[in-house]
Amino acid sequence: MEKKIRFGLIGIGAQGGAYAGFLTGKGGVQGIPAPECPPHCTLGALCDIDPEKEAICREKYPEIPFYKDWKEMVNSGDVDAVVTTVPHYLHPEIAIYCLEHGCHVLVEKPAGVYAKAVREMNECAAAHPDVAFGIMFNQRTNQLYQKIKAIVDSKELGEIRRSNWIINSWWRPDSYYRQSDWRATWGGEGGGVLVNQAPHQLDLWQWICGVPSKVYAKCLYGCHREIGVENDVTIVTEYPNGATGSFITCTHDPIGTDRLEIDLSGGKIVVEGSATATVIRLKKSEAEMNATLSMLDVMQLVQGNAAKSNEMFTVETFENADCWGAQHMTVMEDFALHILTGAPLLAPGSEGIHGVNLANATLLSSWLGKEVDNPVDEDLYLEELNKRIAEEGLFPVRQGK
Repeated sequence: MEKKIRFGLIGIGAQGGAYAGFLTGKGGVQGIPAPECPPHCTLGALCDIDPEKEAICREKYPEIPFYKDWKEMVNSGDVDAVVTTVPHYLHPEIAIYCLEHGCHVLVEKPAGVYAKAVREMNECAAAHPDVAFGIMFNQRTNQLYQKIKAIVDSKELGEIRRSNWIINSWWRPDSYYRQSDWRATWGGEGGGVLVNQAPHQLDLWQWICGVPSKVYAKCLYGCHREIGVENDVTIVTEYPNGATGSFITCTHDPIGTDRLEIDLSGGKIVVEGSATATVIRLKKSEAEMNATLSMLDVMQLVQGNAAKSNEMFTVETFENADCWGAQHMTVMEDFALHILTGAPLLAPGSEGIHGVNLANATLLSSWLGKEVDNPVDEDLYLEELNKRIAEEGLFPVRQGK
């Protein structure tokens, strides 16, 4: 039998419960079958403090050890690695403990709520290089985005000039926010759409287009919802090479839009619904076109002259066909193979700080009403976050770890 990595799940809520089903083949929902459990992964143990979750787990997975104390599970010998399907503030705390105790750890997104804690987690991981440290950026397994990243990295379309992502397909009603007391609070969740729904796109945006150096943002708090955190966000970014970008997201649009555009000196990439990509390759760079096209050429091009367009560029389209749940299992298998063979990680845990920095910089810019640097000023962000936690009065303020 091939060696399998035994995963322990800390927190058996919606996400942890789904992973338990995936790892045991019992995870189908509403007629959709669960993806096959990868060959090098298995469920080692479950952990939750909720008695109701314990009862459900003992009935559904009687053969799987159940723990009420996650530290006890980490040290039990029943697991080789853990996944932190818990509220966001707890990711660094649990990861640091695992790293220090020789237990491989795959943190859920986001890596944490504030960059200071995430940096401390990364420093701990660097001090324990023999312990695997990954993050559940499952969208990195999307072959459509992998191909786009390869195209951008190859420079075949030149340098990025501008990128724009509208990702408003995150509609959430007030009933969603009332599911848990910690959700949509500064002290319990650490924010709204930026720490809950959008981290995957924030990661992909930076993974493909690079890390911005400047951030200016406008955030609306409790927009059309009975919450106090951000749920309508517009970000404008600047990059070291002079490129610009924008990112727009919200949770109050029931129709929703998911559209990514990347403008490059040699073409353009457009992704609709994270499912269909169109790559337009210019036969001459924009700079060459600017220097050589006559106004007649320009008029024919902008008026949609097919013959002229065919002279100017080629078009390629491709699609993503991932099935439900497959991306998460691919990350787990990738993590397991890293432990077993040393294969490089698709989503190293250390890269989780980029999205946290951008989310922190976005909120800090909104709070201060000005452009801010990225990476964010960690201490200033934590100071401003703690002001909002104190005003909320539901949870204690945060310090470092």
